[in-house]
Amino acid sequence: MVVPIASIPETSDPADKIVRHASLLSSHLQARRQQMYPPDAQKSLRFFMTHEVSKLTSIPESTLKLMSNEGKGPVPARLENNHRAYTLAQINELRELFASQKPAEALRYLPHRREGEHLQILAVANFKGGSAKTTTSAHLAHYLALSGYRVLAIDLDPQASLSAMFGAQPEMDVQQNETIYAALRYDDERRPIQEIIRKTYFSGIDLIPGNIEVMEYEHETPRVLAQKLNGSQSIFFERLRLVIAEVENDYDVVILDTPPSLGFLTLGAIYAATGLLVTVHPAMLDVMSMSQFLLMMGDLISVIRDAGAELHQDFLRYVVTRHDPNDQSQVHVVSMLRHLFAEDVLTPTAVESAAIETAGLAKRTLYELETGNVGAATVKRARESIDAVNGRIVDLIAESWGRI
Repeated sequence: MVVPIASIPETSDPADKIVRHASLLSSHLQARRQQMYPPDAQKSLRFFMTHEVSKLTSIPESTLKLMSNEGKGPVPARLENNHRAYTLAQINELRELFASQKPAEALRYLPHRREGEHLQILAVANFKGGSAKTTTSAHLAHYLALSGYRVLAIDLDPQASLSAMFGAQPEMDVQQNETIYAALRYDDERRPIQEIIRKTYFSGIDLIPGNIEVMEYEHETPRVLAQKLNGSQSIFFERLRLVIAEVENDYDVVILDTPPSLGFLTLGAIYAATGLLVTVHPAMLDVMSMSQFLLMMGDLISVIRDAGAELHQDFLRYVVTRHDPNDQSQVHVVSMLRHLFAEDVLTPTAVESAAIETAGLAKRTLYELETGNVGAATVKRARESIDAVNGRIVDLIAESWGRI
């Protein structure tokens, strides 16, 4: 809760300044948010043109136009130029329709998990700021949903940038006991995970938002361990996986956007993950930071194993982000990483782009940008880069399910 500014004395003491500045900035941001997004405003997703729908679903444009003319399937909107435009929900209707009509090709249209295919839980991690964890998480979630997968995004970061990307402002839209902490806490106020999952404007993606409250788990867990209230000392890192298991039948992929630290939440995410994505900006300072991250993560994995538990990860991959292929120092760093880690470094890289930055300022991904927001060539180059990264991750998921 924001402390009223008038109640905070203006002093030269640094501690008092921090409190006052926090309140000033928070109040300003709330006022600005109310101006830009009125209380009843809802974030919405753009329409998709027929050629985009065809590319997303593999249904020929001619078939889509014929269906529309004959009144079959979802009815697209008509824009001012008379072009047909579909919502993502309608695209998913088309997927279900064609999957039911062509059972032999059902997987081509509707890639949901089949019997025997385990839930994929992808943890996006690194404690270096600027490694693009949230950008990677948001773009991956959108790509998966556009491809027809059912996605649950969980914001484990108290800064809650991923939540903001999905239109949930952490200070205004996320109340007490509405974050993942509500499902992880140790007291009588613990809630079933189903109660804190919320639908998003992006069809196919559900969200568990974050805010500063998630830090309570970091404070509470040491106290519980010290008092040995829950019998097994391993329960703190098993907790997240057990909670996610309550809704595993509802999703194909869970994405965990981890905090920039190696605390109890990150350890829980590493233990729960079936796939670990470590984002890295190709600069030596960032790589040195990642080295420390990996060393500390290795120690935490030892803690898990010493407790008699095992990790069940299908893959670990390093995702090169904010990459400028024309920067020779970055080229050198990427080459070094590939030499050290070989195929564990994703071959595609996420390029540094004004299009991604512009989208981020509006709390959007490239998949939400409409024509005219940024230069077409800039968007195309960035989109191809992000698509290549996400496409490779989807291949890894398919491999783990035995589809490839």
